[in-house]
Amino acid sequence: MDRCIVLVDAGYLLGAAASLLAGEPSRSRITVDHTALIQGLRERAESDTQQPLLRIYWFDGAPDRVPQPEHRRLRVMPRVTVRLGALTRSDGRWAQKGVDAAMHAELTELARNRACSDVVLVTGDGDLLPGMMAAKEHGVAVHLWAVQAADGDYNQSEDLVAEADERRVLDRTWITKAVRAKDFTGVCAPQPAPRPEIAAILSAPLPESALGAATDRSAPQPRHQEAGAGQNGTEERAPAPKGVPTPKDLAALRAPGAQPAQHPASATLRWSSDKGWVDRPTAEPPEAASMPTLAQLTTAEQRWADREEDITTVGGDPFEVGQVFARRWVERLGDQTHLPKLSGMYPRIPHRVDGELLRYAARFGLLAHKDDQIDERDRYAIRAGFWREISVRTGVEHPPVEA
Repeated sequence: MDRCIVLVDAGYLLGAAASLLAGEPSRSRITVDHTALIQGLRERAESDTQQPLLRIYWFDGAPDRVPQPEHRRLRVMPRVTVRLGALTRSDGRWAQKGVDAAMHAELTELARNRACSDVVLVTGDGDLLPGMMAAKEHGVAVHLWAVQAADGDYNQSEDLVAEADERRVLDRTWITKAVRAKDFTGVCAPQPAPRPEIAAILSAPLPESALGAATDRSAPQPRHQEAGAGQNGTEERAPAPKGVPTPKDLAALRAPGAQPAQHPASATLRWSSDKGWVDRPTAEPPEAASMPTLAQLTTAEQRWADREEDITTVGGDPFEVGQVFARRWVERLGDQTHLPKLSGMYPRIPHRVDGELLRYAARFGLLAHKDDQIDERDRYAIRAGFWREISVRTGVEHPPVEA
């Protein structure tokens, strides 16, 4: 059919753009206006092929194939389809897995079904050579686009270059319409301002009770106490003590009669999922159990609007995610008597609301396993954002406990 399709290897396009603009292929060194980039690709494809665009396929990698915020925004754009491969870490570097195979399968399938007359490939990987040859055999014209190389040389497979019907180089002028290098000196894209809430949390001293427990655990133990035989005959080790007090530790310090000298520098965030030195109570107090969840306060229309906002506006920063969740919860809360109750529970969040908050954060790829460990700092930032928004919305500031 007389129309064109664009297949984009995002790893190549953005990595080459980063090399060109920032001097290294790390995508963290650039900021991308995806709306402008997609529009630029569409206009250039229709101009080069003299055919209307059918669709742009965006191939990229993501940890555990969980869509990241940029993928969530891209996949709701008109005429854009996102295909995700895996993103794995090896020898300290991230590598895409399955992206080339997905591009090859899509290219051959489109050509076999005669879905288009022209295909634009934005890639540099020679693994796509068999797919390019198969597309040509089915009568499809193949256009190969390259990003201008930083050193003026090729950044594509020579076999791809030789086999393509048409070639074009996306130069610096074209790239900079949608991509900019981050200026880490603070001119164009300053680093985010430090958040004292999170810094105070991570640097807060432990309560004396926690320190005592940690000392007891670190003391030499008889061998029969250090390890025991598990049910399957395997050796079981006692969990290592954590260096972060729980909300109950901090709540105990704020109780009447507590000595000021025992107070940590900040009580902004110590939360229930940190299993430490005090057991969680078997049941929450009635005021916490009666606290409504955001799902209970949200209508179907609001839920739809929330998803649109998540996709188009919310960037996925952990602190921002906590703020957005808290803003919606406060705005939809009918019974305002819950707010002083919530403030009285600080720094703990009611268990049901807290679980819902973390599930919401998981939509943005937060709390996913990174190198087989859960990113605890993301959790701190999510809850810090929640409490900051609660303070702003209610006017009830939660000052740090005096040391």
